[in-house]
Amino acid sequence: MAASAQHPIDLYYWPTPNGWKITIMLEECGLPYTLHPVNIGKGDQFTPEFLSISPNNKMPAIVDHDGPGGEPISVFESGAILQYLGRKTGQFYPQDERARVEVDQWLFWQMGGFGPMLGQVHHFRIYAPEKVPYAIDRYTNETNRLYGVLNKRLADREFVAGEYSIADMAIAPWAKLWERQGQNIEDFPHVKRWLETMRARPAVQRGIAVSSEDRNKTDLTDPAVQAVLFGQKAR
Repeated sequence: MAASAQHPIDLYYWPTPNGWKITIMLEECGLPYTLHPVNIGKGDQFTPEFLSISPNNKMPAIVDHDGPGGEPISVFESGAILQYLGRKTGQFYPQDERARVEVDQWLFWQMGGFGPMLGQVHHFRIYAPEKVPYAIDRYTNETNRLYGVLNKRLADREFVAGEYSIADMAIAPWAKLWERQGQNIEDFPHVKRWLETMRARPAVQRGIAVSSEDRNKTDLTDPAVQAVLFGQKAR
């Protein structure tokens, strides 16, 4: 796909690690976008309008009005959005198959492990109304293991897939929260160096700053908010 900036991309977003992935990519690519806040603490993710774009009732999601064939397309799931934007712009997602496989492996590593496990450690260490030692130990230890994997990967390369890519953009927003995950970044010197490199990038700084004032507007210890976020069942 050839890049087009005729119309801004509609971004459905809330300032969380998964949301930051996409704002970082959009800022890195220089793509214009229109922000549509999805306040996950208030249940905005369950509106019929949003579900028509993101049937998993999770943000982020995008609508690109200059999609394939010049027709609009909606994309949900942060990894799929990163891949789509990489193909659209030809940036941060190599066309060479071997290089693309390297990126995809680490993107899916984040999507399947580094994000979900760190999300669980956030939940049980910080938000769970009942402290369950087994769960805290289970997810803190698995998070530690994953940081060890990432540290070894970065021991002999600047970025996770060699060149800077969407894999770095996917991993860094979660890794920057290492302290609340019960980790000591000094135990992972290569991750520490990489994180410093990532956070020094102006586009990363801009991406994480998007709607940063809204991040503290949701009290995740509020039972009403927890009922929305943690009490979801099939609808």
